[in-house]
Amino acid sequence: MGTFEIRDDFYLNGEKFRIISGAIHYFRTMPACWEDRLRKLVLLGANTVETYIPWNLHEPKRGEYHWDGLCDIERFLRTASDLGLYIILRPSPYICAEWEFGGLPAWLLAGDDLRLRTSEGAFLEEFERWYSVLLPKLAPYQINRGGHVILMQVENEYGYYANDPDYLPAMRDMMRKYDITVPFITSDGPFRENLNAGRLEGALATGNFGSHTDERFAVLKDYTKGGPLMCSEFWVGWFDHWGNGGHMRGNLEESVRDLDRMLATGNVNIYMFEGGTNFGFMNGSNYYDELTPDVTSYDYDAILTEDGRITEKFRRYREVIGKYRELPAWEEPAETPRCAYGEIPVRERVSLYATLESLSAPTRAVQPLPMEKLGQNYGYILYRTTLDTEESLEKIRLWGAGDRANILLAEESLAVLYDRELESELEIPADRMSEGQRAAFVTDGARERGRGPRLDILMENMGRVNFGPRMEDQRKGIGRCVQLNGHMHCGWEIWPLPLEDISAVRFDGAYREGVPAFYRFTFDADRTADTWLDFTGWGKGCAFVNGFNIGRFWEIGPQKRLYIPAPLLKTGENEIILFETDGRAADHITLRDEPDLG
Repeated sequence: MGTFEIRDDFYLNGEKFRIISGAIHYFRTMPACWEDRLRKLVLLGANTVETYIPWNLHEPKRGEYHWDGLCDIERFLRTASDLGLYIILRPSPYICAEWEFGGLPAWLLAGDDLRLRTSEGAFLEEFERWYSVLLPKLAPYQINRGGHVILMQVENEYGYYANDPDYLPAMRDMMRKYDITVPFITSDGPFRENLNAGRLEGALATGNFGSHTDERFAVLKDYTKGGPLMCSEFWVGWFDHWGNGGHMRGNLEESVRDLDRMLATGNVNIYMFEGGTNFGFMNGSNYYDELTPDVTSYDYDAILTEDGRITEKFRRYREVIGKYRELPAWEEPAETPRCAYGEIPVRERVSLYATLESLSAPTRAVQPLPMEKLGQNYGYILYRTTLDTEESLEKIRLWGAGDRANILLAEESLAVLYDRELESELEIPADRMSEGQRAAFVTDGARERGRGPRLDILMENMGRVNFGPRMEDQRKGIGRCVQLNGHMHCGWEIWPLPLEDISAVRFDGAYREGVPAFYRFTFDADRTADTWLDFTGWGKGCAFVNGFNIGRFWEIGPQKRLYIPAPLLKTGENEIILFETDGRAADHITLRDEPDLG
């Protein structure tokens, strides 16, 4: 049993304790790699590890809980404890973290009256149900119960979001109700407006920032009531979004100086020690003037690379930390093996149309319904109808749509609309349609249901916004209607495509170029190692390795290769499947031995 207290400083078992922490998101790194990353954190000189807990990953469907694989939080806590690291947990409902919907489960959007992150009853009721399952799992790991958890965060950057005076106390009291007894913190932007809205009686106020340490700590000091100063997120780099022009990198010299100032006057959690990967469809997005979905890599220009390698930043930070505590003996870590498995040709291919029925079953509705109303969280959704009353297609507008629409007429591509393009009416001149599309319309006056050309709209959820008021407007697919030639069009089949089981794809069907399709590759490996999927020549889509969704690709970059961790591979035959949505496909992929983040 131990104790951890917040007085004029942090005290561990009665002795002053300087927190030197690094952030590792267990859910962004393969479990087989957790021990390696945590050992390197110890080697850096850190004494603590910090992590968020994403509600949406652990409870993907209401009442369905996942605790294995990437969700095995208890294994992560045990591994960290066995290595002597103390632990800061951030189990709040909202994590931001450039994670899909900021960690909130998408099924919260299925109803029409729930307000996020307020004391309004429905949200707190749902969250307490989650906490009644989660917190009993975490409580035994607290330091006063023999574990290594020394702090827990009540909410995350709430001062950036709202100022409901009843919300944070309700969160705090709920945590105490479920036997959380370690000290609490809040973390906010280091500005008075944020701290005024986000502070909480009974929790130490901390700040999140990446520069101007002295200035930020000076503001924070007015809110700590004589307690210790702490930067809970020392941003050492930044994240990338699709189309941002190049990989974001921090200023090493400035960040080294800021780390030194933090440790001279306070405590730090380095964000990120290792960033990891947004596997699957779990990347978040931001929305200011436009939608900016984050790329698959969460490298973050962190202390370790995405695949866990030591960087120059690691060596420089270690020198600084050595001024404030005795460092462990240096042992050069073995580099994580990498392998270039080479060029792999396409083995099989099939159009989405030809395998649609093996992947989904339709719901019929008068008007389109969004994903969430159909119990779907992530991926794609196809809206299908026939144009039986239209003699041509001159205008189309999607109302309440997000985020990206591939519009196909008579099984040929017609248009791709993204973000703000979805808010406007698209005019379709006759020469935009192919001869086959124009010929598909019935114009003889003998109109019958089902005789017109088929219109398909494949919608992609690009990752829900994870910051700000737009979070309450994050239903995906088509939420209102499709307007054709000035009128709302009725009569739809809706095919959810979460792609949760890629083995359901049947490659014995027809293939045609220029439409969404699946592509299968196989290769033999005589050893397993980290590798990178080079998607040069491919348009947009997602990739699966031995059934595991490794994330999205998009030719616009900056990321040009997808990380495949060694634990996803096996000796012998391995399978890769690409789902490509834009009809841009090459005849091969290449597995290389280094990343290309742009």
